[in-house]
Amino acid sequence: MTTVGVPAGWPATEEEARAVQDELRGRVVLDEPGPPPGTGRVTGVDVAYDDDLDLVAAAAVVLDAATLDVLAEATAVGRVSFPYVPGLLAFREIPTVRAALDALPCPPGLVVCDGYGLAHPRRFGLASHLGVLTDLPTIGVAKNPFTFTYDDPAPERGGSAPLLAGSEEVGRALRTRDGVKPVFVSVGHRVSLDNALAHTLALSPRYRLPETTRRADALCRRALRRATRGMAGGEVQEATTRQAPTSWYAES
Repeated sequence: MTTVGVPAGWPATEEEARAVQDELRGRVVLDEPGPPPGTGRVTGVDVAYDDDLDLVAAAAVVLDAATLDVLAEATAVGRVSFPYVPGLLAFREIPTVRAALDALPCPPGLVVCDGYGLAHPRRFGLASHLGVLTDLPTIGVAKNPFTFTYDDPAPERGGSAPLLAGSEEVGRALRTRDGVKPVFVSVGHRVSLDNALAHTLALSPRYRLPETTRRADALCRRALRRATRGMAGGEVQEATTRQAPTSWYAES
């Protein structure tokens, strides 16, 4: 397990965080199709919190896109790096998520986030933010539609309907199982919306949520339990007080 601190130069206020979103949003690439579904590697990322201990654990799980077998996994744990503010959740999660990705022994391929990309009030959710910082193709697959509206998709698996902010399509509601509540798919970076939907279906052969999310969710919860048990020894406190020597945003 990798332990991380809050990077130097990380936003500390809502105003600073929104300024970063405004700066980085223009770097999102929307004119690439992304990797073909069912090929190469695909990686799920997710986080778990212990609010009492102010800890966050992240997991990255690499799957073979064709077989959905696990190829590699990594975890990271650290202090929560930003207060809870709707629309700014990426600032709480990215340091540990990026550390988990960096700890993988192989390239991650497409990254699937348990959250949003363009389906975000400022059109820059976690999937877009992480994609811009890493330049990896990313998509967001969320469990709920946030503040957006949609018509109910067709009841069969594969049915979809636009996820709308007024008249603007920011993603799709996608049925991954017959008659089951849809998931909400949006582009993050370097992937088309049609491909994001195809990837989500390919990763969801049996359950509502993609295997990437299911595997990463289970792993980050285990990592958090290990971290909380290790608190008594002081390992997490010592490791997470160290800061990166330079700002990620300055480097990007």
